Amino acid sequence: MKIIFAGTPQFAASALAALLGERQVVAVLTQPDRPAGRGMLLTPSPVKQLALQHGLPVLQPATLRTEEAQHAIAVLDADVMVVAAYGLILPKAVLQLPRYGCLNIHASLLPRWRGAAPIPRAILAGDSETGITIMQMDEGLDTGDMLLRRICPIAPDDTAQTLHDKLAVIGADSILEALRLLQEHRLTPVKQDNDAATYAAKLLKSEAQIDWRQDARQIERAVRAFNPFPVCHADFNGVAIKIWQAGLCAGEHGEPGKVL
Repeated sequence: MKIIFAGTPQFAASALAALLGERQVVAVLTQPDRPAGRGMLLTPSPVKQLALQHGLPVLQPATLRTEEAQHAIAVLDADVMVVAAYGLILPKAVLQLPRYGCLNIHASLLPRWRGAAPIPRAILAGDSETGITIMQMDEGLDTGDMLLRRICPIAPDDTAQTLHDKLAVIGADSILEALRLLQEHRLTPVKQDNDAATYAAKLLKSEAQIDWRQDARQIERAVRAFNPFPVCHADFNGVAIKIWQAGLCAGEHGEPGKVL
């Protein structure tokens, strides 16, 4: 089975690493190199770095809507495309190129938390569990048929980073399982309940400004949800401080925001 892999951040690189151990990956799609670090030097994505280590062809189109990009994918003659946190929209013409279409590794139990930031949104909402959904992609935003779901409990001390790391492992294992079932013709598509869908909007830095008038539980969740990005912060005597950890205390402790 010839696989094209499309992904960009470390979450996707974990899945690519798993595929490279068991499957034939013929090419990788990832976003163009971006400026990063203090020197703002052009830096390849984690997926590109891994692909180059394994000598894989890397395609980095700015969009998949051009005939040039679509032709570059078509000539690969892939059986399936695996997509994980790629960051570009796949138009219908691309979705139809692989024989088995495009399978997405999504970091939530769809239809809950469709969208860009499912991991921190689950923590922020106080969810007790989340998971991975392997989905047959369609033209909508995470609206395709579900092929496989795996549950992951959210621990009381989980941050977005620790939960990300757990889900990256589950996602890698899940796509391997899904591909085995696909070859055995044992995948059963399940429609999503659109009425139960929620949307995980992209995180804004402004959300991380702590409002001390909020419920203590909500503030504690925000601290965990926004770690490592964008990191909760507050002003103390005119100085901005970042808050990486927080815990709940029983009882009353004075006015909101007061340092004891």
